[in-house]
Amino acid sequence: QVQLVESGGGLVQPGGSLRLSCAASGIIFARAAMGWYRQAPGKGRELVARITPDGTTNLPDSAKGRFTISRDNAKNTLYLQMDSLKPEDTAVYYCNLYEYQLRWANYWGQGTQVTVSS
Repeated sequence: QVQLVESGGGLVQPGGSLRLSCAASGIIFARAAMGWYRQAPGKGRELVARITPDGTTNLPDSAKGRFTISRDNAKNTLYLQMDSLKPEDTAVYYCNLYEYQLRWANYWGQGTQVTVSS
């Protein structure tokens, strides 16, 4: 079965950086379209970044310039590099598989907590 396991969250000071990882199993990762979402306390889940199997990325304006999504198909791993972090980036970050072999899919990891605070 499909498993997505996030790691790399933690406590970081404002202006700092973190790199999140999402290890995928149970699929041919190179054929999966993946994304990162986040959910802050009391708020809905929001898109942070997406990446297609061929590496095309899509980020909302709020993430552009600070966040970078990437993938290593040989390692079956998705990454999210987060720089210049702000307190408002505090949230649980989730890995998402939204398309597999050109068909809609919807798998989620368990999430990893990111806290930006001094």
